[in-house]
Amino acid sequence: MKITSIDIFLVTIGQPSVPGSPWNPVVVRINTDEGISGYGEVGLCYGDTKEAPFGMCRDFAKLIIGMDASNTEAIWARLHNTFWGLGGGPVIYGAMSAIDIALWDIKGKALNTPVYNLLGGKTNTKLRAYASQIQFDWGPKAKVLTRPEEYGEACLKAKEDGYDCVKVDPLCFNKEGKYKGWPCNGILQQEQLRIAHDRVEAVRKAGGDDMDIIIEVHSLTDANSAVQLGHMLEEFNIFYYEEPTMPMNVENMAEIARRVKIPLASGERIYTRWGYRPFLEKHALHVIQPDLGNCGGLTEGKKICDMARTYDISVQTHICGGPQATAAALQLETVIPNFLIHEHHQAALLPENIETGIYDYQPVNGYFTVSDRPGIGQELSQKAMDTAIKVTVK
Repeated sequence: MKITSIDIFLVTIGQPSVPGSPWNPVVVRINTDEGISGYGEVGLCYGDTKEAPFGMCRDFAKLIIGMDASNTEAIWARLHNTFWGLGGGPVIYGAMSAIDIALWDIKGKALNTPVYNLLGGKTNTKLRAYASQIQFDWGPKAKVLTRPEEYGEACLKAKEDGYDCVKVDPLCFNKEGKYKGWPCNGILQQEQLRIAHDRVEAVRKAGGDDMDIIIEVHSLTDANSAVQLGHMLEEFNIFYYEEPTMPMNVENMAEIARRVKIPLASGERIYTRWGYRPFLEKHALHVIQPDLGNCGGLTEGKKICDMARTYDISVQTHICGGPQATAAALQLETVIPNFLIHEHHQAALLPENIETGIYDYQPVNGYFTVSDRPGIGQELSQKAMDTAIKVTVK
């Protein structure tokens, strides 16, 4: 089953109004001589990335035309063993990941089975999910929340939808509602601490004692301010503390883990087994969050999760993208024994994002069941393909 061409789409519909970041999904479609095509999404649709992952997918596509689409390991190694592949980074690994996911989609379709059966079969039949990023509110339209009572109201909306876990970034917006509107490194000011405290307190009161709360700070804090904030929030019995600092210095993360009595999580900016290895060896994380769209795809993501299990570390795959990203993550999460919880982002509720896929996967009462459609169980909608910026490599 030879790869005959690869289409790269920069999706131009489905740009939801998520404050603070443009929304530019990049999706590859790999086509074969047997008429089977597979889809995979780059995990960089936010954060001011656009042309770079689109171009990287095009560059890597040229290297695999004519290869056997079923040889996922060989293709992964071919791309990894390029000069810059051995150095990595989000753009390089993002392109590798999208290609890899598309190949697994092809393999599942060719064998008429979901990808999870090819990865080992179901370990988890129901996947607990959480409402992610409720500082954008919760529902079909995102907005900026500033007042503590608004945070509580967003938590109640998620609770009414059946969720018993939410995630919030209490520092994402300053009191005027500006994204990244105040410095969060060094030592936090008392006003910042009070505002963050009051926002989380409102979530706890709205959710009740049985609501699990994940604190996310998007690496805005450094080791000092993360410890300061963590100590203040310990009273709220936090489920885990996500990206308390950037992952470029594993020792800083390990220091926070030692000093704060909340489990630490990180991973959306950590790539491949080589990137995760020092965090595991230093016991710097309690939950890892690999994004299948940039950690190396399903081929590498499964290996990362299996490696983490030997250190008793749980997995919550990071998902902030289009419907292709959700579908791929569900295929892996149903397989791995160390699955913890599924991230369902506020953006996954937005109609303009949903319409980029042909299926709409949403949890019921806070739980997902995984589609039994062949492959990853998702494709780009015709509208998304017709309106996208597109290049084809043959």
